[in-house]
Amino acid sequence: MALTAAASNAELQELAKRHLWLHFSRMGSYDDGAEVPIIVRGDGCYVWDQHGKRFLDGLSSLFCTNIGHGRAEVAQAGADQAKELGFFTNWSYAHPRAIELATKVAELAPGDLNRVFFTSGGSEAVESALKLARQYHKLRGNGTKYKVIARETAYHGTTMGCLMATGIAGLRAPFEPLPAGGCHVPNTNIYRLPEGHTTDELVEAIAHRIEFEDPSTVSAIILEPVQNAGGCFVPPEGYFQRVREIADFYDVVFISDEVICSWGRLGEWFGAQRYDYRPDIITTAKGITSAYSPMGAVIASDRIFEPFSHGTTSFAHGITFGGHPVSAAVALANIEVFERENLLEHVRTQEPAFRAMLDSLRDIPIVGDVRGAGFFQAIELVKDQETRESFSHEESETLLRGYLSAELFERGLICRADDRGDPVIQLSPPLIAGPEQFAEIESVLRPVLEEASRRMAVR
Repeated sequence: MALTAAASNAELQELAKRHLWLHFSRMGSYDDGAEVPIIVRGDGCYVWDQHGKRFLDGLSSLFCTNIGHGRAEVAQAGADQAKELGFFTNWSYAHPRAIELATKVAELAPGDLNRVFFTSGGSEAVESALKLARQYHKLRGNGTKYKVIARETAYHGTTMGCLMATGIAGLRAPFEPLPAGGCHVPNTNIYRLPEGHTTDELVEAIAHRIEFEDPSTVSAIILEPVQNAGGCFVPPEGYFQRVREIADFYDVVFISDEVICSWGRLGEWFGAQRYDYRPDIITTAKGITSAYSPMGAVIASDRIFEPFSHGTTSFAHGITFGGHPVSAAVALANIEVFERENLLEHVRTQEPAFRAMLDSLRDIPIVGDVRGAGFFQAIELVKDQETRESFSHEESETLLRGYLSAELFERGLICRADDRGDPVIQLSPPLIAGPEQFAEIESVLRPVLEEASRRMAVR
């Protein structure tokens, strides 16, 4: 059945509920007449639903639309490329846009990360990086290295290999047993650092875990510059510099998972630049095209590439649409917008105002912590500010899904109310946002959080 532009909302709702399987969604919740939210248009920091209602996109769709919605010139770059060459694979072939984009990415990436392997998205980028690390070690005669050190509550994607690294029990359990090798250490939730412990212990736990597992079995360490799941955990001072030392000492590949934290989200091209460290591999996606077309990438150092650079060796891995010419053209146009409008500097300039607005909410009893970096911030919700007592699973369900998520959306703000860890609200607006949008976010958050405090009897 082909839908016309004039298809009614009732038709769209019926067909969505009958045929469209939404990701990470409780499909049964639509059985009782609840509407599937249908977004039909976007412009700048805003999107509109099928009823014509406007929403502030406070999550950049899913940490994706960094340059904002409605950039016709970026879409046009993809259309122009499709006319010239709609598709050709990067399996033993190249095309101009993939070459140009790989060159540009290498120019912007830190250190000697000069080799770019394209994928279709973030999970594919992480999956590829984990495989690359294993084959890298095998080519160097270290075939027993297969384990991956990651952090608790961290999200690294949904493919089976990525789930090995992902540290969220609820995402892992439905698919166990997973591939062997996932090893987890504490994350950098300093707000909940146990009394008597120091932040130095958080990074030293990585070295201890490598020793426990036997260094000859550990392939990689994978960490986000700012950890998404759990609510924007930032690193303590010197954390990543020490990770670099640990990785070098134990001959372990250091992967910086920047599917979210790259392309200006933290005010730099890459999160590694914000925190001044040099990984062996960066994984990226989302903002590389500002989601105008699907794309991801693995950016590897010359050292990681070296064993693959001679003889008959190849990286025994590929993605059909990796380096797709239309996506590559869109990515190049996206980066042009960043440079022309100086978006990195805009984020750095506006970050203090964004953070100050969120910090101003600390007077609301349910607000326990505010944390993050750049345009990637979170509010942790608590039962008691003084003791930092969190909510039970049942209370979180009532708070987040029984009230907050629906109420924030009803008031015109798209953000994330999440409890992969303690309950948080995450905000990650397009990088073009400024004081007007910050004020609008506050005008929604304040009354909703005040009402949440009353509903949950938080005083």
